[in-house]
Amino acid sequence: MTILVVGASGATGRLLVEQLLERGERVRIIVRSTESFPEKVMNHSCLSVIRASVLDLSDTEMAKHARECSAVASCLGHNLSFKGIFGSPRRLVTDATRRLCNAVKANQPKDPVKFVLMNTAGNSNRDLEEKISLGQKCIIGLLRLLLPPHVDNENAADFLRTQLGQKDEAIEWSVVRPDGLIDEMESTEITVHPSPTRSAIFDAGKTSRINVGRFMADLISKVKTWDEWKGKMPVIYNKEPAIQESV
Repeated sequence: MTILVVGASGATGRLLVEQLLERGERVRIIVRSTESFPEKVMNHSCLSVIRASVLDLSDTEMAKHARECSAVASCLGHNLSFKGIFGSPRRLVTDATRRLCNAVKANQPKDPVKFVLMNTAGNSNRDLEEKISLGQKCIIGLLRLLLPPHVDNENAADFLRTQLGQKDEAIEWSVVRPDGLIDEMESTEITVHPSPTRSAIFDAGKTSRINVGRFMADLISKVKTWDEWKGKMPVIYNKEPAIQESV
């Protein structure tokens, strides 16, 4: 299996790439720079590198890079700087998602290609009636007005939900929604839910990036995991340790 990964040089993307390589998958990455990757990754025989900005590629080039890939994973996001939040490209995640899906379709794959999109628990799945408080609705409304990256995340997920839907013959998809991203050295147990179990604004949970990478790799490489979550927007949290009552 060959997997195309975009956003691979980011904090979560790097961990996803490592997870896939450790599982013996062939990985193709589109990155502007490889400086953030450890030497063991760059020297891996199953890794191929395309040095480019994903939105600068032509449609023909995009289709070429997606050819013969059984899965595409996007860990793209906006840098947490003034330029990254308010500068161009404001539709990075959405435009990349749309163009990658078009590239997959252009190749007319015999079997459906998996598309795994990293997103956020702050984005509701509008295929479901996810209950959120009035206060959170107000905050989300402000985020839509003030923070382009939030709208970008929403639009990217909505493209998969509404433009591809559940019955596309070329692409199956899953949108992974972590909450409160943190850095941890080792992967730990997680809980996975169809919808958030806590408020992403007022009671955010924690999800380590290494756990996000592992779960995305599970979606790609494990049939059971994919069958459970394809066409859905799973929310993942680090499993909290049980509270022991004092005797």
